[in-house]
Parts: sequence; structure tokens; C-alpha cells
Amino acid sequence: AAADSQALKIGSGWAWEAGPAMAAACPPTTRFHPVHGANVCLDASRTQATRVESFAHGLCFSHEPLAPGQVFLVEIAEKELGWCGHLRVGLTAQDPRGLAPVPEYSLPDLVNLGDSWVFAITRNHNRVSPRGAEEQVSAGARGFLLSPYLRIEHVRLPRDQLVGRSRPGRYSHILDELYRANVIPATARRSRIGVLYTLQPDGTADMHVVINGEDMGPSARGLPASRPLYAVVDVFASTKSVRLIQLEYGFPSLQTLCRLAVQKHVVHRLAIDGLHLPQLLKNFCKDE
Repeated sequence: AAADSQALKIGSGWAWEAGPAMAAACPPTTRFHPVHGANVCLDASRTQATRVESFAHGLCFSHEPLAPGQVFLVEIAEKELGWCGHLRVGLTAQDPRGLAPVPEYSLPDLVNLGDSWVFAITRNHNRVSPRGAEEQVSAGARGFLLSPYLRIEHVRLPRDQLVGRSRPGRYSHILDELYRANVIPATARRSRIGVLYTLQPDGTADMHVVINGEDMGPSARGLPASRPLYAVVDVFASTKSVRLIQLEYGFPSLQTLCRLAVQKHVVHRLAIDGLHLPQLLKNFCKDE
């Protein structure tokens, strides 16, 4: 059985897949690197990045290099009208500590330094051609289907956490379905965008971008998996602020299972307020 198991180191813990089950040690807490663009302000926990002025100098990085299969997931917390352009994400083999000064833009400045792969987030996301027919995506592979997990090669991620949610309100039950079906624009407020890489047999890595629970396919191939790869988030133009989402790897927590059970049996999240539950649990079930 051990030979059939796929081991995957994720930060300080290990996640593995053996048949239908996957377990994990305590997942790592993701934070932004203290090195960032001149116009970026991080909150005290370094889990929210806000561009405080202008439209550029918004580069941010993950505090630690990502492990294979570890997704660096952000939610668009605030937009700013009047600018053209949106969030950009990717990976870099450049150590942020060696970037002095931090480039003004991810595209083209950071990419021109070499060993960086960054793309502007759009619905028609950049994809590289498939390796073979076995990688062709079937029509049923898009959007939110029956599986509670998103599978990218040997990586399995809890889809519920990858998808944005509206604020509880009059139309939240409609908006939440649009997030789940990935109809909401990729850079809409509360959309969730993640970046990760997967190891390949030739010793390189493929970079994947995930938008609201949908894998956009390999965006870049041939990344140097032998070198540390940091996540890149460029809080650019109309994207004003992003916050990190801490993903639960492996089995969902009891809290998450309770939230899913409650949400399954109510018309929409506003109805949670009428339940005889503690307020903190109501807020968690509404994902506030």
C-alpha cells in the first residue's frame, strides 16, 4: 500500500493520497513576505495586502517558498474604480530578499529579471499546449461538478474553500451559485485565485492557476523545481486589496463539515440568522 501512496510535503506538514483518503498534518499558515512593493501596506498578521496609492508598486510574495502542490490562495477584498488592468499572479525563483528595489510591475519588470512566470488574471487564461491527448479537458471537467475536491494531477484540494462567497444579503444565494459555476468575472470582488506547481517526471514543474475552484490548466512548463519557488501576487490597477485564505488540506475540519451541513439545509445564508445557534457559529456558517 505504501508503494501506491503519493507523498507530498506541504510546508511543515505532509499530505498524502492513498486511494480515496487523504490526510494531512497541521497545514502551514501562509503569509506575505515582508519585502513588497513601495505602495503596499500589510496588516499586522501579514495576511492582507492593500495598495495604498497609485496603481503600481503593488508586488507581494509568499513568505516562504511553496512546496509542490501547495496552493497560495488569495481573495480579492477591495476594488478601485478608475484604473484599467487587474490582479496578476505567478511564481518566481527570485528570492524576494535580493530584490532591491522591488520592481514596479510584475509584467514586464519582474519577468524581465528572469526565472519568473506571471500572468494577468482573465477568464481566457494563458494556457500552454497539452502534453498529450490524456490531458485534454472534457466538457465535464469545467466548473463546480459533483466532486468536493479539485484534482490537479496528484494534488487534491478542497473545492469549497477555493470558491469565493458573496456577503450574506438579499441576493447572496444567487451570487454564491454564480461563484460556484464560475460565471462571476475572474477578478470580481470576493473571487478567489490561487497559484501552485506540480512536479513532473523530468524533474521540472508545471504552474497552475485556479480561479474559484476551477483549474485553468498549465500556464507555464519547465519551471526549475530544484530551486525555491515563491508565489507572486501583483495588487495592480483596479485590484486594491487582497487577503490570504488559509486552506485546510486533507480531511475537512469538524467546523467545515458543520458549516456544509447547515448551508445544505437552508434556502440561503440569510436564513442562518434564524437558527438557534451561537452568533460565532452563525458567522462561521455564513463565512463572514
